[in-house]
Amino acid sequence: MSEHRDLSQRPLTPRRGANFGWSLGVVLRRWHEQVEEVLKNLPHSSRGYHILAVVVHEDVPTQGALASRLVIDRSVLTYLIDDLEAAGLIERQLDPRDRRARRIVATERGRRVLVDAEERVALAEEQVLSGLRAEQRAAFREAVEQAAQGIVGAAPDTDPCLAVSRVLG
Repeated sequence: MSEHRDLSQRPLTPRRGANFGWSLGVVLRRWHEQVEEVLKNLPHSSRGYHILAVVVHEDVPTQGALASRLVIDRSVLTYLIDDLEAAGLIERQLDPRDRRARRIVATERGRRVLVDAEERVALAEEQVLSGLRAEQRAAFREAVEQAAQGIVGAAPDTDPCLAVSRVLG
């Protein structure tokens, strides 16, 4: 008969060759918990945050382009935008170059809300990565961003929200 040990009570000790996937999962789970908490008053929390950030910081010409950029199904994006619009954070405007298309534009309130949300997310991310020195945090962020861009470049239809949902599931 094998002995059952409660591993949850055992302290985690760093070891060489630790499972990379497990490590990423732990970091991602903690990031998700922290960021969802600081964004809980924003419609759709981190998803709403990502939409608002892209609308403010990038030149995404249409709602369809926004869906492509965020790798979110267009029908799902419609509901997310509806809620952000109802909260007064964004608005749909006719595209002057193509009156059949809609541009998603941040309102002044949306821009103010995003500045506050970005500050809260940055603090949450610093807490998540607090076990690293400042230069390690910067290197980690840069490496993860490069890896993500490489993955999306190689498989542009990868839905990051679905991937995160599976990991956090």
